[in-house]
Amino acid sequence: MRQKEISMSAKFPALFVPHGAPTLIIDDCPTRSFLMGLGKEIGRPKGIVCISAHWTTAEPRVTMNPQPSTIYDFGGFPDELYSLKYPAPGSPVLAKQVQTLLQKRGMTCDSDMARGYDHGAWVPLMLIYPDAEIPVIQLSVQPHLSVQHHLDMGKALQPLRDEGVLILASGSATHNLRDFFGRRLDDPILPYAQEFAEWLKSAVQEGRTDELLDYVNRGPHASLNHPTPEHFLPLFVALGSGGKGRILHDAYTYGILSMAAFSWE
Repeated sequence: MRQKEISMSAKFPALFVPHGAPTLIIDDCPTRSFLMGLGKEIGRPKGIVCISAHWTTAEPRVTMNPQPSTIYDFGGFPDELYSLKYPAPGSPVLAKQVQTLLQKRGMTCDSDMARGYDHGAWVPLMLIYPDAEIPVIQLSVQPHLSVQHHLDMGKALQPLRDEGVLILASGSATHNLRDFFGRRLDDPILPYAQEFAEWLKSAVQEGRTDELLDYVNRGPHASLNHPTPEHFLPLFVALGSGGKGRILHDAYTYGILSMAAFSWE
């Protein structure tokens, strides 16, 4: 069944989805099934701006490569992952739109002519839109800058949603790799990860933006769940560019990674 077509004037949601471990693309788990059905649920955008936790820069940057490569930015995983490719075209036109919108809010935004799709982008995209025909650009995150900065990036991107562009933030609701290694896919959930994820879900649904912006102090076990912020920052871009938040998916992998997904419409 084909994804439903979206008219050029239809407003598209802003999403935050998990990309999990790179093996999510082959693991038989609820999150893989969820992502495989997501494209049919939300329809087909005319373009995608992907904000991945795996592209970090000092200042915002966008990809200008018209034919991005598939980057294997991981090691020690099954050989079959390194043969996968996501050949979706880039879009210099969309990238320039993003630059213009960010600059209107007083942000600098450089371009990258060579960068391809990192696994934070191609893993979920390969599951959501496997035909790889929709143009995709990536926008980097800045871990040394504030969550407010990332919220403001999202606010700048809002007009793109009215043009049928999907804002796709890719990260993880919880992300402590020190407790990840050595665990099995279906291991029991660690309490500190579950407590943070439950707080996050209620804060998103209830629109408690001020509390989310202060997650370091107000989220339970925040520093334990996010020793470094890069996997959480994409959520704030989606939050800033969205409206009312709702939960799309709720699951765990390895007992430590919350695979919660959200939509702002």
